[in-house]
Amino acid sequence: MALTDTESGNANGEDGVGEADVIAKACVLDGFTFSAEVRSLIASLPEIHEDTGKTESAMERFIYIMDNYQEQSHLLDPHLEWMVNMLLELIRNEKSPPLLVHLGFKFLYIVCKVRGYKIFMQLLPHEVADVQPVLDLLCRQDPKDTETWETRYMLLLWLSMTCLIPFDLSRLDGHLDSDSAQGREPIMDRILAVAKSYLAVSDKSRDAASVLVSKFVTRPDVKQKRLGDFLDWTLTTVSQANDLTMEGTIILDGALQNLCQLFKHGKRDDFLQYAPTVLQCLDQQRLPESNQAMLRKLGMKLVQRLGLTFLKPRLAKWRYQRGSRSLAVNLAQSDSSQPMVTSTPDLDSQDEDYDIPEEVENVIEQLLVGLKDKETIVRWSAAKGIGKVTGRLPKELADEVVGSVLDCFSFQETDNAWHGGCLALAELGRRGLLVPSRLPDVVPLILKALTYDEKRGACSVGSNVRDAACYVCWAFARAYEPTELEPFVNQIASALVITALFDRNVNCRKAASAAFQENVGRQGTFPHGIDILTAADYFAVGNLNNCYLSISVYVAGFSEYTKPMIDHLVAMKVNHWDGAIRELATKALHNLTPKAPEYMADSVLPQMLPMATGLDMHGRHGAILACAEITHALYKLSSQSNRPVTELLSPDTVEGLRGIHQKLTDRKQYRGFGGELMRPAVCVLIEKMSVSKMPFTGDPVITGWQWLIDDSLKSLHLFSSGAKQGIKEAAVSALASLCNEYYQLEPGMADTQMQEVLVSQYIEALKSPEVLTRCGCALALGSLPRFIIRTKLQQVLEGLQQACTVSQKDVGFTEARRDAATALAQVCLTVGVDAEGSPDSVLCAANIQQVYSTLLNCMGDYSMDSRGDVGSWVRAAAMTSLMEVTLLVASSAPDLLSPGIVQRIMCCVAQQAAEKIDRYRAHAGSVFLRLLHSQDPAVPHIPHQEELRSIFPAAEASYLNWNAASQAFSHITRLLRLQTYQYHTLLGLTVSVGGLTESTVRFSSQSLFDHLRGIQQDAVALGQFGDTLLRIFKDHLRNDRVSVPLLKMLDQMLANGCFELFTSEDNHPFCLDLLALCKEEMKRSKDVQKLRPGIAVYCGMIQFQGSVRKSVLLQLLMLLCHPFPVIRKTTASQVYEMLLTYDDAVDPEVLDDVMTLLSDTNWESNLETVRGHRNQLCDWLKVPRPTPVAKGPAQ
Repeated sequence: MALTDTESGNANGEDGVGEADVIAKACVLDGFTFSAEVRSLIASLPEIHEDTGKTESAMERFIYIMDNYQEQSHLLDPHLEWMVNMLLELIRNEKSPPLLVHLGFKFLYIVCKVRGYKIFMQLLPHEVADVQPVLDLLCRQDPKDTETWETRYMLLLWLSMTCLIPFDLSRLDGHLDSDSAQGREPIMDRILAVAKSYLAVSDKSRDAASVLVSKFVTRPDVKQKRLGDFLDWTLTTVSQANDLTMEGTIILDGALQNLCQLFKHGKRDDFLQYAPTVLQCLDQQRLPESNQAMLRKLGMKLVQRLGLTFLKPRLAKWRYQRGSRSLAVNLAQSDSSQPMVTSTPDLDSQDEDYDIPEEVENVIEQLLVGLKDKETIVRWSAAKGIGKVTGRLPKELADEVVGSVLDCFSFQETDNAWHGGCLALAELGRRGLLVPSRLPDVVPLILKALTYDEKRGACSVGSNVRDAACYVCWAFARAYEPTELEPFVNQIASALVITALFDRNVNCRKAASAAFQENVGRQGTFPHGIDILTAADYFAVGNLNNCYLSISVYVAGFSEYTKPMIDHLVAMKVNHWDGAIRELATKALHNLTPKAPEYMADSVLPQMLPMATGLDMHGRHGAILACAEITHALYKLSSQSNRPVTELLSPDTVEGLRGIHQKLTDRKQYRGFGGELMRPAVCVLIEKMSVSKMPFTGDPVITGWQWLIDDSLKSLHLFSSGAKQGIKEAAVSALASLCNEYYQLEPGMADTQMQEVLVSQYIEALKSPEVLTRCGCALALGSLPRFIIRTKLQQVLEGLQQACTVSQKDVGFTEARRDAATALAQVCLTVGVDAEGSPDSVLCAANIQQVYSTLLNCMGDYSMDSRGDVGSWVRAAAMTSLMEVTLLVASSAPDLLSPGIVQRIMCCVAQQAAEKIDRYRAHAGSVFLRLLHSQDPAVPHIPHQEELRSIFPAAEASYLNWNAASQAFSHITRLLRLQTYQYHTLLGLTVSVGGLTESTVRFSSQSLFDHLRGIQQDAVALGQFGDTLLRIFKDHLRNDRVSVPLLKMLDQMLANGCFELFTSEDNHPFCLDLLALCKEEMKRSKDVQKLRPGIAVYCGMIQFQGSVRKSVLLQLLMLLCHPFPVIRKTTASQVYEMLLTYDDAVDPEVLDDVMTLLSDTNWESNLETVRGHRNQLCDWLKVPRPTPVAKGPAQ
């Protein structure tokens, strides 16, 4: 339940009702729902503690339940007491074995870890009667036992609670002077000895030992007798420890934790006399120079605690106090007409005079040095120390501290110093120690920190600085009155919006959004705050593209933010080290141009032009792209009023844009690594200049641009693999725009000289020995506009047809064939269709057969190389091209589509839709359904169109997931019922059923066998299916891509009795043909992957009646003497299993002998031995002995 300000003890209302309610509503869980299960788990521990498996299972379940409440551990509070009591009952029970006791402590530790030790330890019993048992149990533990550290940790915490009893500990000792107690040690000394021993252990017990010390040594009786000695021992330990060794690091860690806890919980009066000595010892140890971050952090924490000990615990009167910081009160008072009552500092009142010890200067110096540490945890500890210590200083000294913190924001300092400085400023602001008079000095530094980005090698540092700067802005929103921040509102708002939208790091964007939201809610002075927050909230800024290209346009609609956003992109993002950010920034500038066109044309473009030819490579790349994008955006604006873009641009700008390419050429900046960035950037510039109709017709720069495009396409093989694709796409895109604008003498009329040059050089380049040159030039041909291709169409088609053809010489040019297939469709779409037209100008009756023949041949490209089935790239491109061309022809001249062409298209696509690669199966499925269901235009002559639409209803087409084998194959196998599609569908299914991927094999074979079960008793349908299967086998003999999966599929079919109908007839034609094809396929084969499924098929064929059975046995017996031992062994094993299944295949009188010989013989021994056993089998099975073929003499 949320507390009011008064109930929570917070006079300022910082955690008031409004915020608590908001937090409560944001909680995911609303209570502890595992109560019954946890009770049963704890109750079951006595029964299961000896069973390791059950114990681990119970532990894992308990950890899982508790971890759910890690973020909302307060929900456990009502249940903690009974959990602790149940577990302590097990622990305290004298009959509990040690295993159960340790298990109970493990469970206690899990609860303690989730809830936090400070709250949890308060639930532990702390009666006088508990002191001795707990101490005795702790003394009996083995500190070196790594399995029971939770027991020691919990006992130390428990002891730290029991030692708070309000009685002098000497009363527990009894009469130590008596004879019976001579050997007993006082409890005070025993506890101290235990604490000292556990401060030097390497496990978590060390942390609990420091808590014990802080509670125990600060007791009045212990403090009086042992405090000095204990501090002496601690300082001796610190001074003697060596942080270069692991043991020394552990000892130092324990001692420093111990001192930190003591100076935190002890009274100032008791520890003030020891503080200088501790500080001196700490200085001698030189912890800031240690390599251990944890030691430096503990050193920093101890230094700040010492500083607080030196200074009197008082709140500085000069603090800035804002008054009520409750968001709910803020909003309520902003709605009402009453002015907000604030508490302002009494600046005239003088601080009380009191001396500041000399050591404080040392403390502050160490804290300031800590702000620059290389580890965040050390900087954060130092920042908190600065805040706490400064709050106890007089105003003048505090102002000096603030000045020293501001010195961190120097450009000679590292990012660590900037980060530490931001954290310190946030702490000072949060505590009211940064007086408003300092804001003019602080705000400019924070604005710089919000954009801090320092390049280091191939990346940059500074995201932590920007994140901390957002924290400062968040803290300032809570710390200051709106009137104090009013002079800086526009600067802070713009800076936060810029960070929230344009920062590369998602955490910084979210932090800036949260800080902006805090300012909008608490200050209420940010311009258009609510509107911007609605668009750029914490979750919306998670997507970088959305921030740059969408939200930024909305925010720039508010004039206060437009120019700051543009200036930031120009100054910081156009030259950013990350190429993706540069490209996004230039696209954002394009989108923002309509918001400030004059500013872009008169200010931004003139800034970009010198940078576009400057020395910095990244700046050059970004500036060229920015020039291109801004010019194009200005053209769009000018075209709305039918004016040329040159009216918005100055003559110097136009001249600068024209000269970019020539300057880069003169400086040879298209070469090497820089060239990989410059070429695509200038290609984008060419494209945008062409689209923007810049007045460069006939200018020599056009020749230069054309050279760059051609050279980029022909030199692709010289670039790094990451840059090739980008350069190719940019060059092809630029070529299309350049031709459209500068090579068209009048609408539809090409510059014949350029037409001849372009077409002939690209067609010639299709024969280049470089595959990437072929790719680039094929796509270039596909991008040429209609007026260039006119009169040259036949030449282009023949060139692309040749590039698509797989020849022995060009088998490796897979990418070129893929791009040529894509270009072929692009050319057809460009020129259009006219049934009666000229074959040199349009797609017509004279050349359509050529186009379809080329694309359909590409559907059979199954090229393989070290990358796998690279032919699938060509097939996918061919499918897309077939669809595009077919829909084009169907819309303009459907008569050109003959039934034969449409049938071949649908059959080839159906085959691809049944194959094994998920991605290409999905692509084929979408193409198949697009052609089937297309209405405008409708594709004519689709075979079995109505049956297909009943199998693939239009309503379900969008829901069918072709990628999922479980969905796709159940639909595609239904095509096997349609005679037209049966051959190609079964061919596709063959490679899926006989493939390697488990899920594909399972679902494809399941669907195929479902189909076969449906036709198992239909002799005609089964006969057709068998004939189709044999035809596939015959067409793909010795083609391992099909024949090996086909043998595997046949093995499954025969094993499942799919051809049982044929077994009733002696020497059925199907089995005779199948045997002949299997013999031909396996003849002289040395491929184990083929022979193994072949053996299985032979064994399955034994079920057929007639002479075929003897022939099959002969083949199997021949394989028993195969040169490969593994094949002989496999054959023997499979024949043995076959005879177990089909025992009628052998005379019962010799069956046992045959089985014994097969199982007992070592078929991997030498051939001579094996051949004798094989011949014996031949005699028993009445099969003629195979005669070894004598090898002829070597020629």
